Amino acid sequence: MPVNVNDVIHLLCRISEERKMKAAVRHSGRGALVAGATAFVGGLMGGPPGIAVGGAVGGLFGAWMTAGQFKPIPQIILELPPAEQQKLYDDAFAIIRNLDWADAAQLTALVMGNAALQQKLAAVLINYLSHELRAEIRVFHTEVHVLKDVMADQSCKLG
Repeated sequence: MPVNVNDVIHLLCRISEERKMKAAVRHSGRGALVAGATAFVGGLMGGPPGIAVGGAVGGLFGAWMTAGQFKPIPQIILELPPAEQQKLYDDAFAIIRNLDWADAAQLTALVMGNAALQQKLAAVLINYLSHELRAEIRVFHTEVHVLKDVMADQSCKLG
């Protein structure tokens, strides 16, 4: 069944929320602009040595200014322009197109109940964000059931 772009975008948001995924999108253009501007001003004020000092100071300031602040991925996805959301939809739809669902709620339930599908869709998100937006991704998700299994194994060995 065809599903609209917003439904898939919200599904991807849900997956990234569950996994506590965050990304830092760097704005290297702004940093380069600051570094170039300070090198120019340094050159006007101090000649060739001023260019070097201005470029170094501007480069450090630009790097500090553009250091990525991690934002939740759902926020980043929802702020994407429609054309970018369509690209993300196309990539995700390639994974879910063979599923049989009646509506967006059923699709979400199918995907959230299947760890392999969640993993594939999370990989789509990571690939898209890191390649298209040049974002640095952090996943803060911990598998509670894995921890419980490890603790159960330890208690069996102790007992």
